[in-house]
Amino acid sequence: MRKKKYEELELDNGTVVRYRRHENGGGMVAMHADADPSARIEETAWVDPGATIAAGARLGAGCWIEAGVRIETGAYLATASHVEREAVIGAHARIGSRTSIGAGARIRPRVTLRPDSEIPAMVVVGRNGLEQEVRAA
Repeated sequence: MRKKKYEELELDNGTVVRYRRHENGGGMVAMHADADPSARIEETAWVDPGATIAAGARLGAGCWIEAGVRIETGAYLATASHVEREAVIGAHARIGSRTSIGAGARIRPRVTLRPDSEIPAMVVVGRNGLEQEVRAA
């Protein structure tokens, strides 16, 4: 059976968001998201509008990337990871399976998070753990 090239989802407010399959992995990427062709987005991963997936990044099966998230070059998110709105995953960071990253959080480059990690909203995580809370502008 051939898979549909596009999917449309209706949000609670009635807005319809259209997703297309990414050529490298077949994951669903919103029409108003930016996913580099070299990124690998597995078939059951979803990328919401306004998100950016950089070159060489990899999203495992079941990942959900919310609006405005930025996944930088070479970052790897294992299966079933969830990244909430406006968070940033630094270059070459490794995010373990079933990890939840809160809205506005920042994961510094080359940080590794263990599976089942829960990162609160608006914090910065460096190689030595929690660094600080993000200050509102």
